[in-house]
Amino acid sequence: MPAKRLSVVVTRRLPEVVETRMKELFDVELRETDAPMDKAELVAAMKRADVLVPTITDTIDGGMLGQAGEQLKLIANYGAGVDHIDVATARQRGILVSNTPDVLTEDTADMVIALIIGLKRRLVEGVRVMQEQNWEGWAPTSMLGQRVGGKRLGILGMGRIGQAVARRASAFGLQVHYHNRRRLHRDIENGLDATYWESLDQMISRVDILSINCPHTPATFHLLNARRLKLMKPTSVIVNTSRGEVVDEAALTRMLRAKELAGAALDVHEQGHMVNPRLADLNNVILLPHIGSATEEGRLEMGEKVIINVKTFEDGHRPPDQVVPSML
Repeated sequence: MPAKRLSVVVTRRLPEVVETRMKELFDVELRETDAPMDKAELVAAMKRADVLVPTITDTIDGGMLGQAGEQLKLIANYGAGVDHIDVATARQRGILVSNTPDVLTEDTADMVIALIIGLKRRLVEGVRVMQEQNWEGWAPTSMLGQRVGGKRLGILGMGRIGQAVARRASAFGLQVHYHNRRRLHRDIENGLDATYWESLDQMISRVDILSINCPHTPATFHLLNARRLKLMKPTSVIVNTSRGEVVDEAALTRMLRAKELAGAALDVHEQGHMVNPRLADLNNVILLPHIGSATEEGRLEMGEKVIINVKTFEDGHRPPDQVVPSML
């Protein structure tokens, strides 16, 4: 008799190619709608599945893991970030957690550069003027932005994405500075022509552009709080494609409205999909719906990573992208 296939529950709609491949390999239960599961649905899924495939919209805490069925042995996250999963509790209960690193690095770095240019050259303001049919014609002093080349870029978090941002930044003539939990090896640092700052406070007080590329952990929650934001120059701008919780969004909003900062581009928001309306009406702010990694290629590669993690686990081996608490 053939071995029983793994029972896999997927919490959101995935690209059709990925879903088709999952159906070929596993006893998979796909989501009929693209609405996120509520807490009760997630708990029910964990009671009946061998493997759960959640996304960033699925918060899985210790209490929910305590209600999981004995057969649940793997949470194969569709995404790189796992701050929505209590990885430590999962590990204690013998549940492995995997993610999909690397595949979103280049896409997110592209978005960082797009947002930097968008802020400095006032692209959103220009689009709004045209859409509202308020353009009165070209003028020498109209819609003046700032040149990108020669500005100081500070990168907060110099992991894969931060380094990809640094490589692109050099091509645009930006001076690269960075703060990281650990200093990069000198060869990597020299290759990126990047200047390390041990003190985050000292770095952010000197840069013209700050790109946030660190994960959300208890240590990085509101890392950019009101005190730190006030250290920045009033002519500087912030780009956040990482996690909204890293920035005190209320303090940021106050400073932008008071013109104590020149602008901000946010692809992520502290309250998830709930966007602060006091940010939305500012001309010096770009707000995006968390699309930094949203490319067709990236989403397919994420699915491939999930499938490899699940299949490797089914074959009795450790998933190649297993996450352990010490990695967070």
